[in-house]
Amino acid sequence: MTHAGLDARLARISTDDRYLVVPMDHGITLGAVRGLKDIESTIDAVTDGGADAVLTQKGLAPRVHPNAGTAGYIVHLNASTAVGPDSNDKRPTGTVKDAIRAGADAVSMHINVGSDYEREQLEFLAELTGTASDYGLPTLGMAYARGANLEGDDPEHDAEYLGHAVRLAEECGADVVKTAYSGDADSFEHVCESTSLPVVIAGGKPEGDRATLDAVRGAMDAGAAGVSMGRSIFQHDDPEAITRAVSAVVHDDADAEDALHAAELL
Repeated sequence: MTHAGLDARLARISTDDRYLVVPMDHGITLGAVRGLKDIESTIDAVTDGGADAVLTQKGLAPRVHPNAGTAGYIVHLNASTAVGPDSNDKRPTGTVKDAIRAGADAVSMHINVGSDYEREQLEFLAELTGTASDYGLPTLGMAYARGANLEGDDPEHDAEYLGHAVRLAEECGADVVKTAYSGDADSFEHVCESTSLPVVIAGGKPEGDRATLDAVRGAMDAGAAGVSMGRSIFQHDDPEAITRAVSAVVHDDADAEDALHAAELL
């Protein structure tokens, strides 16, 4: 059985099965930080730079569509704040019907494997993927290793935990999975091999253009399908240029140095 609607919508948020998504749902978590106050201009810049899709909470949809050009749109359906009791406690912020009404091509949900809220988040994700599939709507599962139940010096970037996280998203019915980058291509191969889903990496805290592009290049070399990168792009001094550089690595198979030169960031 073919899933024409699902396939068509996945094509709207990717290019040739590679993904450059710019999430800008951080307004709930962090507030209207730099890059999100005038989100219209940021969306215009990143889509001009080659982003395949942008992602926000449902309430921002009226500010997205007039500025996104032909890029796809993903509605994120859970959240927490950085100032609340526990930022790992992501709660639902909308439904599949809300996302459809907002003009979404796909939905997404964040889960924290190893947190005290893992059980509820598993239920939320499994329910979401079931409902979304009824409408032919793809689900991006954002599966992170975060929480007090994890061990080690840096569990959030541990390839074993990340491999578990991406597999968990597939088992719950996601169509694409996002997770943190483990730090090098060799270890990230295990993460990509842990699922048959397209794997995209998060950007995390910005650490400079070269570090960003080296991470993207390493992930792609390990078998990733692209990125879902927020602050490293939307808080950049030139969001269009850094998007163009990331696109060169993801879509044109450029190395980091060539991508920086192509985007005139060197």
